Amino acid sequence: MANQVQAIKQEPTFQQERIELAAAFRWAARMDLHEAVANHFSLAVNEDGTQFLMNPNQMHFSRIRASDLLLIDANDAATMDKPGAPDPTAWGLHGSMHRYCRHARCVMHAHPEYGTVLASLADSRLPPIDQNSAIFFNRYVIDESYGGLALTDEGERCAELLANPDHKTMIMGNHGVMVIGETVADTFNRLFYFERAARNYIQALQTGQPLRVLSDEVAEKTARQLDAYPSQGDRHLSEILAILDREEPDFRD
Repeated sequence: MANQVQAIKQEPTFQQERIELAAAFRWAARMDLHEAVANHFSLAVNEDGTQFLMNPNQMHFSRIRASDLLLIDANDAATMDKPGAPDPTAWGLHGSMHRYCRHARCVMHAHPEYGTVLASLADSRLPPIDQNSAIFFNRYVIDESYGGLALTDEGERCAELLANPDHKTMIMGNHGVMVIGETVADTFNRLFYFERAARNYIQALQTGQPLRVLSDEVAEKTARQLDAYPSQGDRHLSEILAILDREEPDFRD
């Protein structure tokens, strides 16, 4: 019995990972990157990436606390039969990503306004018209084969599209966007800047004026410089945590 109690006490709680992911949900709500009680973020917590934290079924991003996050095993076929099971589309999409695309430690899927408008265009490419859009030059993939809700088959297909580690953003045609990364900080920063870039592009199109598109050479140079820019994602998340600690400290609960 003593050994059993000791084992229970030593079971990891992933508290820091929970806090950072909860902060991402809260800030996504503030930035209007969420959609009602839909959309999901997940974070792998074991070495091979198959165990992950994710938001519970149909809980508003603005209310999520660290303790609310589900701990899910992508290889547990009985997941959807258990009490407190995740949303079926979350299991289909994020379960598949963490099962088959293990370099995707953090996965954020959302339907933000401008990213979804871009995904709704017949030509969903994001040209490098400014520094923000240059971040994604040659670093995204477009899903041209939307097949309905992101249940298991759709999830597996999406995981295949992000098998190339150089592609960390997917413009999900007729659907929304998905970004992946190593950490919550890295991934949320990418989601934030993708929505900024999509907004700039859509608003530029609305002027009806010719676009000032960067050359491939300059766009790639800029993307590489931004790839190597020191600790921007970490600092972004650090500031978000500081603001939430002052204004919404219950996110850590």
